[in-house]
Amino acid sequence: MQKLYPFQTAGHIVAGRHSLQSLGEHLHLVGSVRSALLITQPSMKALGAADELVKQLADKGIRADMITSILPEPTIHNIEEVYRGIAGEDYDVLIGLGGGSVLDATKILSVLKTSGGSVRELLGTDLVKRPGIPTILIPTTSGTGAEVTPNAIVTLPEEELKVGIVSKHMLPRLVFIDPMLTLGLPKPITAATGMDAFTHSLESFISNKANPISDMFALESIRLISSSIVEAYQNGSSVDARENMLLGSMYGGMALTSAGTAAVHALAYPLGGKFKIAHGVANSMLLPHVMRFNMDAITERLSRVAGAMGIEVGNVSQAGAAEKVVERIVEWTKTLEIPQDLRSFGVQETDVPEMAVSASKVTRLLNNNPKVLSLADMEAIYHRLLAH
Repeated sequence: MQKLYPFQTAGHIVAGRHSLQSLGEHLHLVGSVRSALLITQPSMKALGAADELVKQLADKGIRADMITSILPEPTIHNIEEVYRGIAGEDYDVLIGLGGGSVLDATKILSVLKTSGGSVRELLGTDLVKRPGIPTILIPTTSGTGAEVTPNAIVTLPEEELKVGIVSKHMLPRLVFIDPMLTLGLPKPITAATGMDAFTHSLESFISNKANPISDMFALESIRLISSSIVEAYQNGSSVDARENMLLGSMYGGMALTSAGTAAVHALAYPLGGKFKIAHGVANSMLLPHVMRFNMDAITERLSRVAGAMGIEVGNVSQAGAAEKVVERIVEWTKTLEIPQDLRSFGVQETDVPEMAVSASKVTRLLNNNPKVLSLADMEAIYHRLLAH
């Protein structure tokens, strides 16, 4: 029996430079809008982007409230506290303007507004019972691809872990991909979010659920990011590089929507949950080590990635080309100044067994990995990042 390749993404996508300026003329795609809640972050207010968006809405006769209280890597308690503050308000649309944390929170708040209950009740896959309030998502970092996925990640402080909510009901109605919003990104955020997007695409391409749809998005994402990540980091005002990174991030989100990420993300979750390591940094640290662990199962796939990355392989064997991919990733982490030693984040050798147990519980992602990881395998990968 032939495999099926289900794929679903955002309802409408408007991409291009200054595309957000056309918000008003695209609002009809959401439905009748009289009141909106803008969920953003303090930096977007400081830069003027949030107020400009509110003005666009006001010009259309739409009342807009604004909140900026979503934490980076938000906890379940943070989202529920924000929800309690807006539960009694009537909004026709929720608008998320920010990085992945803001976009994920917007999606979760959307379904809480129609389903009620707690965030904990939604943790897992397909546990959201009904569509949320329509959302408009506007990414300001080139990292998570959250604007086109049915996924949202929250931190559970008590369990020292990050957990996903996955539901078609969280897909946004309208998305704006405007690279001009990313020109002010600081170097560390450019590096971490860019490597996060690359990890999404590479893991989707080697996932057990990889398919012709996800492969198309993954390879184009890899091509765009590989050609632009260093330029975006070293010359943050390059609109060409920023546009490639934002498109690459979106395509990475589409790839993982269809194929899913794998062991890199599973092992990254305890690092974020317990040690507050930024998600993109954790992925960057783990990526070469997990790829080397998987190498004998993904040699042919990685050799194809080499071509998309623009790596000259000449007459090198598939194994040689695959190794060049891992070497290029290691080069990037040095150029992008991403830490490679878990000790710098307070991780000790004695923490490793507990981290491995936590990662082993992320079966939703580990099941996508082309090789099975034992607890000993996970511990060995963590130990390599403590050996520097």
